[in-house]
Amino acid sequence: MTPDREVAIVAFAQSDHRRRTDDLSEVEMVMPVLHEVQRQTGLKASEIDFTCSGSSDYLAGRAFSFTMALDGVGAWPPISESHVETDGAWALYEAWVKLLTGEADTALVYSYGKSSPGSVRDVLTRQLDPYYLAPLWPDSVALAALQAQALVDAGDTDEPALAAIAARSREAARTNPHAQLPGARPQGDYAVGPLRTGDCPPIGDGAAAVILAVGDRARELCERPAWIRGMDHRIEAHSLGVRDLTDSPSTRLAAERAGAFDRPVDTAELHAPFTSQEVVLRKALGLDESVTVNPSGGALAANPVMAAGLIRLGEAAARINRGESDRALAHATSGPCLQQNLVAVLEGDNRA
Repeated sequence: MTPDREVAIVAFAQSDHRRRTDDLSEVEMVMPVLHEVQRQTGLKASEIDFTCSGSSDYLAGRAFSFTMALDGVGAWPPISESHVETDGAWALYEAWVKLLTGEADTALVYSYGKSSPGSVRDVLTRQLDPYYLAPLWPDSVALAALQAQALVDAGDTDEPALAAIAARSREAARTNPHAQLPGARPQGDYAVGPLRTGDCPPIGDGAAAVILAVGDRARELCERPAWIRGMDHRIEAHSLGVRDLTDSPSTRLAAERAGAFDRPVDTAELHAPFTSQEVVLRKALGLDESVTVNPSGGALAANPVMAAGLIRLGEAAARINRGESDRALAHATSGPCLQQNLVAVLEGDNRA
């Protein structure tokens, strides 16, 4: 990477995350955040070189649903566009590579998800191995509970510790105007033991968008860009039976390749939809109490499927943009029990 190919996040916007958005189509949900990131930078649609989105046809219930969302972007005159069938964090990765290669100087990345129309716990079973696991229909909460129980059995955590993670995360979300569940609340009954309802993410709808820019262009568009110093993503074995659910080697490897261990970070936005998954990620990333974890509230406060990972990157970047962080780590995941993991390291310019 040469200096003129340094890439930064220069703008971030997200919707207010709600339990249901029956009154909004995907296009109507996406358009306000797209307009907001363009307003922050002053860019017109014609000045954005590349557009990439992340979403899931399974949530929408129809094939090629992302093409309809392009109505919110405006695809005429023709634009350079791509799509990933996963969380928008991976769309950001594609856009980052596009800018590093010199094929673009600016990029718009967005993602969205409406989980409310159906049973997201059942929909997510379609991510599983189609021969051995998917026919059994184990839902996402049951699989997370298996991971949580493995952590309890290993002595890595217990139910009071998990409750403390939930309380801290949702208390932090009081300052997040977009959060779906701000403020600590009772843990509730068992969803699937040892996880209680408070250990699980809310079901909701939402969207997010970021703008990336290169070098001096980034400095023109943003007073303090969040420079992407490194980013990598790795995957665990597909079969849950051959994995140690108390650890996440793929997260550790992605963090190593992204340069996360070169110097300490002051902030970490972790995509941990379940409290038990924060335990796994903290261990894999070597995060101690000196690191501020999920100051936005994280996925426990708002978890729009297919956008929650991009939001972690956006939240980390926004803290750098505002001068509240100097070096931040952002993490995104997809699949059951932290199967796929992406890690990015963001930094602000040194202050005088």
